[in-house]
Amino acid sequence: MNEFESLELLLATHHFPGPYMFKVIGRDINGFQARVLLAIREALKINQDPPFRTQPSSGGKHVSITLEPHVFEPSEVITVYQHLRQTEGVLMVM
Repeated sequence: MNEFESLELLLATHHFPGPYMFKVIGRDINGFQARVLLAIREALKINQDPPFRTQPSSGGKHVSITLEPHVFEPSEVITVYQHLRQTEGVLMVM
């Protein structure tokens, strides 16, 4: 799917502006949560952490971080995904 198709899909399935849910999974080591939060702040050019919650895996090696920042347009969602995929320790972004 190219970026134009992604933008069209986001416009068709979400209301903007408003909260958008991202889920990030990674190894719970070396400041993983802080790196994920920094990636979101940088992508959206915000100074505060967005609302988020964490859930450790049953074995404790991994953590799931669910974030719900306020986004104004679909291109911001794409930018956040790009930043998260480049974040050290990220195994999966949904």
